[in-house]
Amino acid sequence: MAAHTTTQMQLQQNSYYKTHNRTQHPYRRMYKHAHAHAHARTQTQHATAKQRALVVVHASNAEEDRILADLERLRKENDELASIVIGSEGEESKTLRQAAEAGAKAAAAAKQQLASVQPEAEQQPSVESFLGGKDVNNVNNAAIKAEALPTQNSAVNNSTAVTADSNNATADSAPDSAAKPATTGINFPPPPATKHPSMTGMPAKNLEVAEKPRAIVFVASEAAPFSKTGGLGDVAGALPRALAARGHRVMVVSPRYQRGEGLDEAIGEANDTGVVANLVLGTSGAHDVRFFHTYKGDVDWVFADHLSFQRPGTLYGDEHGTYGDNQFRFALLSLAACEAALTLPLPDSSPDFPTYGEDVVFIANDWHASLVPIYIASKYRPHGVFMRARSLLVIHNLMHQGIEPSTTFETLGVPGDWYPAVDFVFPEHMRAHELDKGECVNLLKGAIATCDRIVTVSTGFAWEITTPEGGFMLDHMLRSRQFQLGGVTNGIDEDEWNPADDPDIEAGYDDKDMSGKATCKAALQRELGLPEDQYVPLVGFIGRLDPQKGPDLVRDSLDFLVRSLGCQVVVLGSGLSEFEEWMRWAETEYPSHFRGHVGFSVQRAHRITAGVDILLMPSRFEPCGLNQLYAMRYGTVPVVHATGGLRDTVEDYNPFARGGTLGSGTGWTFAPPSNEALQSAMQTAVMTYREHPDAWKEIMRRGMRMDHGWREAARQYEQIVEWTLMDPPYA
Repeated sequence: MAAHTTTQMQLQQNSYYKTHNRTQHPYRRMYKHAHAHAHARTQTQHATAKQRALVVVHASNAEEDRILADLERLRKENDELASIVIGSEGEESKTLRQAAEAGAKAAAAAKQQLASVQPEAEQQPSVESFLGGKDVNNVNNAAIKAEALPTQNSAVNNSTAVTADSNNATADSAPDSAAKPATTGINFPPPPATKHPSMTGMPAKNLEVAEKPRAIVFVASEAAPFSKTGGLGDVAGALPRALAARGHRVMVVSPRYQRGEGLDEAIGEANDTGVVANLVLGTSGAHDVRFFHTYKGDVDWVFADHLSFQRPGTLYGDEHGTYGDNQFRFALLSLAACEAALTLPLPDSSPDFPTYGEDVVFIANDWHASLVPIYIASKYRPHGVFMRARSLLVIHNLMHQGIEPSTTFETLGVPGDWYPAVDFVFPEHMRAHELDKGECVNLLKGAIATCDRIVTVSTGFAWEITTPEGGFMLDHMLRSRQFQLGGVTNGIDEDEWNPADDPDIEAGYDDKDMSGKATCKAALQRELGLPEDQYVPLVGFIGRLDPQKGPDLVRDSLDFLVRSLGCQVVVLGSGLSEFEEWMRWAETEYPSHFRGHVGFSVQRAHRITAGVDILLMPSRFEPCGLNQLYAMRYGTVPVVHATGGLRDTVEDYNPFARGGTLGSGTGWTFAPPSNEALQSAMQTAVMTYREHPDAWKEIMRRGMRMDHGWREAARQYEQIVEWTLMDPPYA
């Protein structure tokens, strides 16, 4: 298959960019069969008697006589109709005649039923009740679909060939207009517009369908379950599925990592598309990137394959630190994502429009994908490509900005006049020496300057990053774009994190019967070698062992928690060696009250979340945080520092609310992030646990009953996408 290049000269000469101005036609899979039947009706009026009976249920009394007359005429002309639909006589014609007679009887029964009931939709009997429980859509369904659905040409070399083949297939598949039977004048009910069938991992209850389905391309350095090291992978794995469930056509582009940690075997299930993009990145030259693809959960998962992604260690580094070529690796990813939307044929999600085309919305996540809006503004739009495309920047962690020496700008493939967009100068007190000018390339700054909208993973974090204390030297830029800045709180996968059906915990439970919670606590105490005691508060900490997560506050307050409050404490995490050494020391100092596990295990994280009574999260800053959501889902009470998403999602307990009976709130928050504030919050929480068990159980239940899923977050992202499309391009 021909490779596709992105040099400026080739962009000017490529006929695709000159002649093609693809319009937005996202394909809604949930209407696939309904549209196919509508097409067949308008072309050949291939309607069976049972389908006519369906209309009687919804028709008014004034139309029933006419419909019954149509049904009688259809019965008499049954042989002719059968020859049109199935192209044969004999036994099949006899079967269709019998179906017509059954339909006439069903219509008469429907008329009698309608005369005796109210016309409201909720009181009308279903058509299945008239047809003996049979599916009215099964009659000649295969024949109708075979004629109505266009054939797809799977062998394509480029986007131009894909467009031509698709159009030809659609034209060839249209039935001969001379074969149309006489119209019956019967209008079938339109397809449903408010519900979507259930998809894998996403419940369908109360799930609305978007009024205007869009083509959306996620770009992320990791996406669960294929690759994951933290919350970014969770979001990139769950949010696209939630948007696809609302009817959008969604693609996720991430690297095809190999031999590294944090990978899932599912990444090997992706198939080689045969499409190779020849990407030119400035002075670093041309590089071939091959695309792999799999279709799951109504989402196109696309993986960019390059040698730089095939190395041992974690996704971003090894035991010696982060990889020195990370900027180059993720520049390839960003440019490959732009090319995937233009050239990659993906008929699984849209047989009629295999490529996503130019009318797309890119959602770039963190600095790893920050070059996407920069490339769109500097490389594509000057040549008339992606003129109607828009880009969203999602900031998960502002501390990591993709900062490299200024000399690396020439290797990005960005035109030289766009250097001010990524130029960043450190203040004098942060420079290495007197001759250091402090100049560098900051990819996240460039994305802030060129993207159309900015989204953070919580509303609290959206405000914090505009302050000097939380802006990491980009607060002035973010304040200048405050009218395009907003926050959407992350959700969690409620199927994976479900205490009622979790294979990794000792016993299941829910908010109505929480007896399994005590069983999980006893099992965890046995697993850790701690004394089994239901009356001793068991406190957990799960997270990276670095200053952001506040493990030093846990370390400095451990003696107070153990000796003054009598708590048992368990810590799960890895990171700085000084904290790992402290965990080993603490086990010998408090043998019956402390256990630490260096490393991370998803199964153990589930058992700790279900078994502990209190989850402690003293993060100094937390853009969103997921562990507190997992904890509340499992009836574990969070005690958190009031920052970012922690403040947004944990309601501080108020014992005097609701008449002073059971209070309100789902946990405790404290500020500032100090030992004194943490110890005060923990003392109040432990006192409530011991002295007010009924109030404690209500706190647990309120947390378990909260909506922690992605449905509301997907709706908010959808609204932001619509706002973005209404505005002209920002750059």
